[in-house]
Amino acid sequence: MNTKKHLDTIINDNSDLFDIDSNLDRLVKKIELLSYLNPLNSEKEKQKFFSSKYTVDPILKYPKIKFHPYKLHRMFFSQRLERISDPKVQKLYQDIIYYYSNMVQCIQTIGEPKKFYYNSLRVFGTPTEKDVLNAKFILHIPDEGVNPDMEKIYSAEDAKNYFEEFSKQYNFPLNIKYSTAIAADAMVSNSTQTLFIKKNTKFSKNQLLTLANHEIGVHLVTTYNGIEQPLKIFSNGFPRNVETQEGLAVFSEYMSGALTLSRLKTLAYRVLASDSLIKGYSFSDTFDLIHNQYKLNRNDAYSITLRVHRGGGFTKDRLYLSGLKKIYKKYKKGDSLDNLLTGKVNMDYEDDIVNLQNLGLSNPITHNNIAYLQNKNENKTLDFILNHLK
Repeated sequence: MNTKKHLDTIINDNSDLFDIDSNLDRLVKKIELLSYLNPLNSEKEKQKFFSSKYTVDPILKYPKIKFHPYKLHRMFFSQRLERISDPKVQKLYQDIIYYYSNMVQCIQTIGEPKKFYYNSLRVFGTPTEKDVLNAKFILHIPDEGVNPDMEKIYSAEDAKNYFEEFSKQYNFPLNIKYSTAIAADAMVSNSTQTLFIKKNTKFSKNQLLTLANHEIGVHLVTTYNGIEQPLKIFSNGFPRNVETQEGLAVFSEYMSGALTLSRLKTLAYRVLASDSLIKGYSFSDTFDLIHNQYKLNRNDAYSITLRVHRGGGFTKDRLYLSGLKKIYKKYKKGDSLDNLLTGKVNMDYEDDIVNLQNLGLSNPITHNNIAYLQNKNENKTLDFILNHLK
């Protein structure tokens, strides 16, 4: 770890870079995409959709934007990147500005189907043919028998106690809050370093183990490692970091022995739902595909359909499966995952992380993922699937 004096010297030698980095930090605070993308009326519209026998598509409402998009674009592009002396670092920051600017365009066009969908594609891409084949391959594997660990018998308060006990393995603080405004049962807010638990939700034993290793073991680990880096981009996020971050998080579920075939099938459904957008499917078409053709129960089918159709067509969910595949491949090769835990980074930029480390602009990680130390997966079906993904 750099001493303060050494760090001060590095900051002085790279003052233009640190100025640009802190300018971007101020601007990025305004653009948390998911906070604008969670529909305000999804439960009400769900009841209407079910009452209409799955024929009347939901009309979703979204929070109002709290910033001026054009002004924000202008401020992003006014950064004097030519003042950054290292050409690789200059190129990295150029990519970052384009990425954040695309994110602003996404938020700006939420609820305008065609515009939002194309902006979402620029940021999150679309499932490849291989992704779709992998998803179908997973869905053709016969379901496993009933597991008592899957029974939802634990309250939100039980979950809080479980997570607090689990986090004692890590030397960072755990802030937990209950929420009624999140789509997932639990999620990490990077900006406030908080783990939110959905109020009035029941959890299974397996789900608690899954969420602990996913949210605390990866999302909070990368949050706190990112905060400890000299540059704020590690906290705010490298371009297109979702695939790597979610891949690491689902891989953490696998290593801890929490990953199930049922969970893997959920990730496969998300790929097919994302793929249905390119084919021009409406909300009810996608729901029909997941519920009637693939026989997933209607509540889960609705949830998956809502996730990809919100905003006008949101393809982020396709990245969990491809991310897992890439991280698993890296692990099988014996490569270290440490650089990928330095913050909200993308494995495609690993050379840039190494370059920043060589320049004294990035520190080695303080917090590692406990699950990565030992493979506790005993499910041979999962190994078979992961070894055969294209």
